[in-house]
Amino acid sequence: MFLSAMQILWLLLPALAVADDLVSYTIPATAPSTAAVLDPAPVGVSFEFFAFPSYFTNVTSTNQCLKNLQALTGVWPPIRIGGTTQDRATYDAASSAYVVYTVASPTDAPAALTFGPSFMTLANTYPGTVVVGLNRGHDDITNTIAAAKVAKSRMSNLRAIELGNEPEYYAGASQPVAVNAGSWTPAIDAASQNKWTVAVGQALGTKNIIQAGNSNSAPPTWGAAELIATLNDTAESYVYDYSHHNYPGGTVTSLMSHSGIVSNMAQFKADIAAANGAGRDYVLGETNSVSGGGAASVSPTFGVGLWTMDYVLQASLINIKRTYYHHGTVGLCYYCWWGRYSMGAPYYGAYAATAAMAGGSYMVALDPGNTSYAAYVIYDSAKKPLRALLYNSAYYSGTGTRANASFTLSGLPSAGVKAKRLTAANALSRQDQGSIPTFGGQSFTDGTCVINGAETFESFAVSGGAATFSLAATEALLVYLQ
Repeated sequence: MFLSAMQILWLLLPALAVADDLVSYTIPATAPSTAAVLDPAPVGVSFEFFAFPSYFTNVTSTNQCLKNLQALTGVWPPIRIGGTTQDRATYDAASSAYVVYTVASPTDAPAALTFGPSFMTLANTYPGTVVVGLNRGHDDITNTIAAAKVAKSRMSNLRAIELGNEPEYYAGASQPVAVNAGSWTPAIDAASQNKWTVAVGQALGTKNIIQAGNSNSAPPTWGAAELIATLNDTAESYVYDYSHHNYPGGTVTSLMSHSGIVSNMAQFKADIAAANGAGRDYVLGETNSVSGGGAASVSPTFGVGLWTMDYVLQASLINIKRTYYHHGTVGLCYYCWWGRYSMGAPYYGAYAATAAMAGGSYMVALDPGNTSYAAYVIYDSAKKPLRALLYNSAYYSGTGTRANASFTLSGLPSAGVKAKRLTAANALSRQDQGSIPTFGGQSFTDGTCVINGAETFESFAVSGGAATFSLAATEALLVYLQ
C-alpha cells in the first residue's frame, strides 16, 4: 500500500516541530570504479557448534527466518557452524546422535561433547552454503580429518572447513595444541594452522577448502596479513578464504553510531587488502554486538537492530564479502535474531540490510563516515542505481522531542520514488517486551518469524532530479530507484 504525501505530512507533524538537520548527496548515475563488489548474499548467520542441531530441529523460527532472507535475494543466506564449542567437540563415528553432552542447566554450554555423522547429514539439509568449524584445540588431527571426511562426503553444500576457533585463547584455556607446543604466539599458531591446512586439504584431496584465521583479537596481531606472510604455496592452495571475528561491545548509543561503526570497521582494511592480494575473500566468520551471548540491556534492542543493518553495509562496503552474525545457546542469547518464543529486534536490521543489497552488484557510500548520517547506494549488474539506504543514527531514548534530519538526494529518476521505513518507538524498543519495530509497516511474528501486516511504501515526488526524505532520529529509509 502507498501513503499519500498529505498522509505522510500528518504522520510527521509532531517531529516537524523540531528544526531538521539538512544533508545533501548526489547519486552517481553509474557505479564508479571504486564501488565495492557485492556478494549475492552478504548477510549470513553463525550457529554455535553444540547448539546448531537444536536450532534446526527444536526452534520453529529458524527455517522461516532464513527463508525470509532468501525470498529477498533468491539466495539462501550463508551459514557457519562453529564457535568455542567446536574446540571442545570430538567426532564419534559410532554415534547415531547429532551431539552428546551433559550440562547442569539447559542454558549452559558443554565443557565437552561428541558428535556423530548425522551432524553433517543435518547440515546438508540446509539449502544454502555451510562453513563447518572443526576442532584444532585438542591437537587430535586424526579425529579432525575423520570429521572433515564425513563433512565432505555428506554435505553437498559445504563451502569451507574451519580448523579451530579463536586460537589466541588456546593457551588460557589450556588447549592441548598450545600446551604441547610449549608456548603459544601468533607465529606458532600460524605454523600450526599451515600444518593442519595442508594435512586436512591433502586428506580430502580438495583445494580451496579451508576458512583460515578465525581469530578475535584486533588485527594486525592474530590477523590475516600476519598469517598470509607465513604461508607457502602448498598451504595457500588449500585456503578458501580468510576469516576474522569481531564483537565491538559498548552501549546502544555507541553501537548504533554510524561514525562509530565506520571507525570500528576500519581496523580490518589492511587484513582485507592482504587477503585480496592473495586472491582470497575476507569474511567476518563470527560477529555480533557484545560477546558472550550479548548484553541483556543492549543486544535485544532496536538500536542494535540498526547497528546490525549499518554494520553489514559498512562491512560490505570495505569488501568484507560475508558477515556471519553469531547465534549462541538457545534460551540464553541476548543478541540472537530469534528464539523459540520471540523475535529479536536485531532481525529487523538484518532484514532491511538484505533488502537493500538484494540483487545488487555494486555499492558506494555517499556520506563522509564521520557524522550521524549514512547514505549508501546499491547498483545493479548494469551499474545503474537500484536502491539507496539512508540512516539517521542519532540516538532517541523515547523521552523528549525526537529530532529529524532531512536527506536530499539528487540524481534521481524523473518519476517519483517509493521507500520503506525501518522504525520503532525508540532505540531501546524490544519486541520481546511488546515494543515491535516495523519495516515498511510489517513485523515478524513471535515463535514463527512469519511476516505480519501489509507492506507499506511511502511515495516521494521528484523535482529537477531531486527529492527530500525526512528521517527521525533512530530510523532508516530504503529508497527504491527502479
